[in-house]
Amino acid sequence: MVDVSAKAPTRRHAEVQSVIHLSPEAFKAIRQQALVKGDPLTVAKIAGMQAAKRTDELIPLAHPLPIEHLEITFEPDATTHTIRLVAQATTTAKTGIELEAFVAAAIGALALYDMVKAVDPAATITDLQLLRKTGGKQGFQRVP
Repeated sequence: MVDVSAKAPTRRHAEVQSVIHLSPEAFKAIRQQALVKGDPLTVAKIAGMQAAKRTDELIPLAHPLPIEHLEITFEPDATTHTIRLVAQATTTAKTGIELEAFVAAAIGALALYDMVKAVDPAATITDLQLLRKTGGKQGFQRVP
């Protein structure tokens, strides 16, 4: 692990996205909550949150961080039959929280895939990327 003992804690925030591409049928089933397994967005949100809290167990050399706030939102697009999942995480710590946001966005998307795979086994997950981070020595903002 990187030695962060000399660093002062700062407020840090990260925002990460993933996008799931669906068939029209799967997109409609999600929107109408017509999947056999239940409400897919709620399951994906909970899965992402649970996973983020275990980031240090999943990623070697990651520091355990106190997650002060974690929010997962979904942006469905009926034109492209996609759902954009955005995970935002906040902490006050000596190191960044972007890994926790990445894990939340990735596992949330995987849980969503699991919920729809019976209807759409060809669903794909793309665009897992850091959108923004603040705090620490340097920030980051992805230019659209």
